[in-house]
Amino acid sequence: MIVQALELENFRNYEELKLDFHEGINIFYGDNAQGKTNILEAVYLCSTNKSHRSSRDREMIRFDADEAHIKMFLSRRDSMYRIDMHLKKNRAKGIAINGLPIRRASELFGIANVVFFSPEDLQIIKEGPAGRRKFLDLELCQLDKIYVYNLVNYNKALNQRNLLLKELSVRPEYRDTLDIWDAQLVKFGSHLIAIRKKFMEELMPIVEEIHGRLSGGKETLVLTYEPNVRAEEFAGALEKNRERDIRQKATQSGPHRDDIRFCVNGIDIRTYGSQGQQRTAALSLKLAEIELVKKATKDTPVLLLDDVLSELDAGRQNYLLGSIEGIQTMITCTGLDDFVTHRFHIDKIFRVKSGTVVKEN
Repeated sequence: MIVQALELENFRNYEELKLDFHEGINIFYGDNAQGKTNILEAVYLCSTNKSHRSSRDREMIRFDADEAHIKMFLSRRDSMYRIDMHLKKNRAKGIAINGLPIRRASELFGIANVVFFSPEDLQIIKEGPAGRRKFLDLELCQLDKIYVYNLVNYNKALNQRNLLLKELSVRPEYRDTLDIWDAQLVKFGSHLIAIRKKFMEELMPIVEEIHGRLSGGKETLVLTYEPNVRAEEFAGALEKNRERDIRQKATQSGPHRDDIRFCVNGIDIRTYGSQGQQRTAALSLKLAEIELVKKATKDTPVLLLDDVLSELDAGRQNYLLGSIEGIQTMITCTGLDDFVTHRFHIDKIFRVKSGTVVKEN
């Protein structure tokens, strides 16, 4: 897959921008807070309908405008696609594929596959289970539309059940309606657990192999999927914990509380690992994500590296950049020194300054 071009209008700090990308390595460099990350965000948004910053649509619209437009042109195998996004301050965004509006954002998934890597991803192992669940959801939503369907409906049911749990303190007569939402959670949540389990089984050997090479064979990384509850026990857990849920006004059982364990040489590095071990494991995870997308889609994803090279030592930089051959990559950084020093090949360079982007030789 190749992103050919991007057009922005009133998106973040860009009043108007048109870019053509190379199918290889594209570098965006400049000082901080100039708009480099906004370009990667637009590509990610058009691919997943989400911002990696978890922003609301109105926050992505230029401060003096009421709406923003994004157009992304991409090629995949023998097909060409144009994805249009219309962001509005007070209404849901509009999305069109090749000029045809879509009713559900889930129809967007599967057209473009991207892997986004930011400095925050290096914290995924030590920051808590929410970030690790987000990794699972974002990757699986790109690869599996059945997962998207079940995740959307599970989250709707979970929100409704939690609202009901809060209301029971003043409307106890509604207690029996918990059965309805329990059934919905089990229906959709069981699918999430099964798909996550299968995904982790496919991911684990890839991560372990990459980590072995990154550590020079000195460390063995083992990933373990830790479901909060097994699918076949989900209904029983909801019933057993109902009184606790009512007291705490929140649902305590289900895949919304899953986690992934990372063990290096038998030690759980979520708690006991050094920063170096955690970063190496996080890098292994992102590189494995690339390989898994290749395997699942029979195509290469687009790799978005947002100022991540400055967070890695020379050895990890070399490994990362040596692993992206044949993959279209967009990299943001503050300077080109590392690329020049290590003689890394660059296909296209853009200088970003105050919301303007200039192509350089």
